[in-house]
Amino acid sequence: MNTFTKQERLSSQLHIDKLMQDGKSFVVAPYRIVWLIASEAKTLPAVLISVPKRNFKRAVDRNYIKRVIRDCYRKNKSILSESAENSTLHFMIIYTVKTKCEYKEMHDKMIIALNKLANKINGKA
Repeated sequence: MNTFTKQERLSSQLHIDKLMQDGKSFVVAPYRIVWLIASEAKTLPAVLISVPKRNFKRAVDRNYIKRVIRDCYRKNKSILSESAENSTLHFMIIYTVKTKCEYKEMHDKMIIALNKLANKINGKA
């Protein structure tokens, strides 16, 4: 189903700190993905979306980019469903470029990033 519920959002400060300390990362421009397999019981993959204030001073721009990223993730999250079946995945999507990208480019890069993440979880990459 193409929904993005509260259970799929990474909001616990404890989990975020653990992700920032111990997480592995890779870059698929315009995204940087930081991920970690958590040790707790199996749940849905939890995601945190970040757009740095350093790159976009206006909150309107940051909110727009986050909204587009959420939509791209929501439409393509089924890519991760098979990879993260028997574990809990926490990951963060950070928008790294300093300009707004077109929706189509962001959507295509999200598919590439999620496929790469799925391969890394399965140990193929």
